Amino acid sequence: MTTVAVLVGSLRKGSFNLSLAKGIESLAPEGVNFIYADMDLPLFNQDLEADFPAKAVAIKQVVEQADGVLFVTPEYNRGFSGVLKNAIDWASRPWGKSSFAGKPAAIVGASMGPLGTTQAQSQLRNVLLYLDMKVMGQPEVYFNAITGLDEQGHVVGESREFIKSFAEAFVAHVRSAASPR
Repeated sequence: MTTVAVLVGSLRKGSFNLSLAKGIESLAPEGVNFIYADMDLPLFNQDLEADFPAKAVAIKQVVEQADGVLFVTPEYNRGFSGVLKNAIDWASRPWGKSSFAGKPAAIVGASMGPLGTTQAQSQLRNVLLYLDMKVMGQPEVYFNAITGLDEQGHVVGESREFIKSFAEAFVAHVRSAASPR
């Protein structure tokens, strides 16, 4: 069984990015378990490292127990979300004990426009490379939620085949790059 930690950078109930993550999960090959991290964390504060908050410990454990990590980001003001940055900060701390080091990863994002998460993904890629993650380069997914999701948030139409091919490529990346636990 391949385990994927999923970090969705939107807390919105009707999040396009959560729908995209669920779509990837539904179209992934057999034998893959998606675990969604609780992103409702306290703001990172280095003063709290001496007594890590329980939710921060939990996100570190989700990442550490996974074979790979899927980052699903909206784009806010030409950058990735504070929700995602906060989760990354907690899971990469304390210094020298990053939960991300060496993990295979992929970045996707959904918006109302065809290229709405390009800037967010570019910035996030830089952060993940700094954290020593094995970031998948292709295929890139800049998902248009208006044409690719139905009213219930399911991936539809031509988007299904594209998301299925992404899911297959990502799982292959995780399986080939994941180090034994």
